[in-house]
Amino acid sequence: MLATLANVRFELGVAQLAQLPPDRGREIAFAGRSNAGKSSAINALTNRRKLAFVSKTPGRTQQMNFFRLANGTYLVDLPGYGYAQAPGGLRREWGKVIAGYLQHRRALGGLVLIMDVRHPLTSLDVSLLDWFTPTGKPILILLTKADKLSRGEATGQLTAVRRQVAQRYPTCIVQLFSSLSRLGVEQAQSWLAALLAQGVQAQGGPQ
Repeated sequence: MLATLANVRFELGVAQLAQLPPDRGREIAFAGRSNAGKSSAINALTNRRKLAFVSKTPGRTQQMNFFRLANGTYLVDLPGYGYAQAPGGLRREWGKVIAGYLQHRRALGGLVLIMDVRHPLTSLDVSLLDWFTPTGKPILILLTKADKLSRGEATGQLTAVRRQVAQRYPTCIVQLFSSLSRLGVEQAQSWLAALLAQGVQAQGGPQ
């Protein structure tokens, strides 16, 4: 477990852009379909079983949840998309909030995009990539639930997704991930720690 990701705690939930904390420091956001394993991935990466709420009903996360790390940086769990259990008007409002956050938040240093390895690059995933890629900030795509496939099948999916994003989304890195077997956990932790450390250095230390 990397020290950078230790001692993480929930700090606040945000439903509107006006409620966001001051736009400084460094944040990394997590996004993805509601049933892609986003909460499980956050829990695995922080070594906290119940940090992010894992629901049997997709779409229960209805706000941006800010988790503060010991060095003053944040992991931000965005509402899942695709199966949100809410009226259409509320889903559209969430979309505006998420798009505004991803496109204009200065403190946002990068994005972790969660995709089920069996169903990658849905139209919603592509829309999110189209929103975020113009910022030039790095993107880590985690192909989760890799334990559900054979090694050959998972590797084939990894190769296919890397090929599809290579030209259109040049800031993307793609890797296999499983919160159950912990495949790819250390690799993703290293990516997160390096990106968060850049923000701390730029600010002259923890906030």
